[in-house]
Amino acid sequence: MDAKDVLKRYFGYDSYKPGQEKIIDAILAGKDILAIMPTGAGKSVCYQVPAMLLPGITIVISPLISLMQDQVKALNEAGIHAGYINSSLTERQIGRVYSKASKGAYKLLYVAPERLESYEFTDFVSKTEISMVTVDEAHCISQWGQDFRPSYLKIVEFIDALQRRPVVSAFTATATEEVKTDISCVLKLQKPRVVVTGFDRENLYFDVEMIKKKDDYVVDYIKKHPDDSGIIYCATRKNVDTLHELLSGAGIPVAKYHAGMNSEDRKENQDCFIYDRLPVIVATNAFGMGIDKSNVRFVIHYNMPQSMENYYQEAGRAGRDGGPSQCILLFSAQDVMINKFLLDHKDFTDIPNEDIELIKQRDARRLQTMEGYCRTSGCLRNYILAYFGEKRETPCDSCGNCHREFVENDMTEDAKKVINCVYETRGRYGLHIILGTLLGANRARLKEVGATDYKTYGALKHRSEAELRLLISQMITDGYLYQTADKYSVIRMGNIGPLKDSNTRVLVRTYKNREPERQTTGRSRKSTDILTKAGYELFDILRKLRLTIAREEGMPPYIIFSDRTLIDMSVKTPRDRAAMLSVSGVGEAKYNKYGSRFVETITMFLEDNPDSITSAEDNGDVTEEKIRSGKRRRKQKGPFCLNPEDGDDFEYKDLYLLSEIRDELNRITTADNVKRIFGTDIFRFLIQMGYVEERQIEGRTVQIQTESGISKGIVSVEKASKSGNVYTVLMYPPAVQKEVVEHYIKFIANP
Repeated sequence: MDAKDVLKRYFGYDSYKPGQEKIIDAILAGKDILAIMPTGAGKSVCYQVPAMLLPGITIVISPLISLMQDQVKALNEAGIHAGYINSSLTERQIGRVYSKASKGAYKLLYVAPERLESYEFTDFVSKTEISMVTVDEAHCISQWGQDFRPSYLKIVEFIDALQRRPVVSAFTATATEEVKTDISCVLKLQKPRVVVTGFDRENLYFDVEMIKKKDDYVVDYIKKHPDDSGIIYCATRKNVDTLHELLSGAGIPVAKYHAGMNSEDRKENQDCFIYDRLPVIVATNAFGMGIDKSNVRFVIHYNMPQSMENYYQEAGRAGRDGGPSQCILLFSAQDVMINKFLLDHKDFTDIPNEDIELIKQRDARRLQTMEGYCRTSGCLRNYILAYFGEKRETPCDSCGNCHREFVENDMTEDAKKVINCVYETRGRYGLHIILGTLLGANRARLKEVGATDYKTYGALKHRSEAELRLLISQMITDGYLYQTADKYSVIRMGNIGPLKDSNTRVLVRTYKNREPERQTTGRSRKSTDILTKAGYELFDILRKLRLTIAREEGMPPYIIFSDRTLIDMSVKTPRDRAAMLSVSGVGEAKYNKYGSRFVETITMFLEDNPDSITSAEDNGDVTEEKIRSGKRRRKQKGPFCLNPEDGDDFEYKDLYLLSEIRDELNRITTADNVKRIFGTDIFRFLIQMGYVEERQIEGRTVQIQTESGISKGIVSVEKASKSGNVYTVLMYPPAVQKEVVEHYIKFIANP
């Protein structure tokens, strides 16, 4: 039996996900591995498959009791014998696990890092062949990571003490370059094969909402998604309790979880969420690590997390089954203050004194990065990926910012007044003092530091605080200012040279929402979109059967079969063993245990509905009309295009702005079910034609016409903002307008 046989027989999959085969082959070749794979990419399969083929036992080190329990349940359900040792077991139960493991009953044994030094464990491993040591959540070994756990340092001593060094594999979902290097060094990985499959989770839709009435937003969102399971994260226990009470009072079935509850209540509420008795849970970040619930459709952050690592890990608990899911962060300025307070009271037990100040500085920098995410006007997905070292040039078209229409405001003169204010402070004060000074606020602290005597006091009192925050954030991004990472962060001047050039502009982007329906649409369609009305009815019947079995077996429904597997059943409608084993996620052990009940249910459904069409992928004598009549979804919108006759309706003018061409194209198109076109789409086409380009001029990205564009008649025109500031835009003549129209007419004929 080889690795692919194990994958199919035990896990029910015909093929690997990206990166899995490389990792498995390297482990089987005896090489150490460091794998960075996003949540849902199949990390566990990467060590579980080779564990079945290696001669001894694999020790999996994890800090998460819930993860151990879930994975061991899932492995045993799949026909793979596994056990775990942690504080949830009695000493007698632990003794039985050691006894069975010593007799070769397990291929995998999960242990908490605290157990590595116990006499019973060291005695057990001294008599047992250890083929591999797997370190899950490997970022916990780095004190520069967001979840450093001193107990993880015991792993190195444990491996060094083994009579024969086994293969060492380390896995994590989030790690910067610095943390990745630290993991490899601290674990003493020997010439490791490093596999980074990428950090992007294409099925997740990211959004940031700057709102004051967060409670109303949450209640409204859940009521609009009554069938979805989700997690709402709050920064404090008080917020958890208050929001839980509000949602319960609104008739929403909701659980709560935080460290202030007793362990029995936490366990009961966690189980209610996992078993879908209460599909929504409000929690602090104490909840979620190791929760393998695959059908979480949304994660809402009621408060901004302290770091991008924390946010991506918590948001990543949505959509583990690959289905489209929402990750929404509700941001207010108070979130920054809450997190600064929490960081000021962070526990530094077991951290060397010489490292504490450096960690505080890095925490402050992480918080600044997180605030930058909440305030950016750029692509949210690209912001996240850039933080983890993945640079993307093209916006994702699958986040809140990509689905907002931005307007650029010229705030150059305001920016110069900000610079003057920072000069007057001599770089001694933070954002709060600078904002108060510019706004002319009546605060005792401003009088105390003498800011009320500055020339810039009240210089921008006509602006709102929100506008100035956006401006200063943009100036930090542009490098004109920088913010220190000290405990008491201050604003200082950066490179202000470009602002001395009269042609330099400081443009701040504000937005209005685009089409409402697009804000809840990611790049991936809903998993059930492939099902017709009959298919969805079958899927619902199979879910009810799964829930019945889960209650009988006393385990979470997703461990029986995932939603994705039930959808594949609804598409393939298997009526015998061979057909059922072709369903993704159905292995031999699960078929032997549950398969006949699902086959029987599917057969009964088809007998009761003999002419039913369950999916748009049905083959045979199925007409488009029949499929259309059974669909539950609207047809997915295609790329923007024009019908040939649309070109006659375009109103040509001597010169058009790009936004005016965009509006005219959207006005004239009669093509069915196509997306709106945006200015960036047209500009990309003009770049391809060689008429325009983007250049970096004194640290700013500027759009200019090329020589070819000038010969076509594209001109630079000076415009004046409402405040009287002058800036330059490109305008396009009829010849270019016509080429754009013809391009999108051709697009329909030659997509």
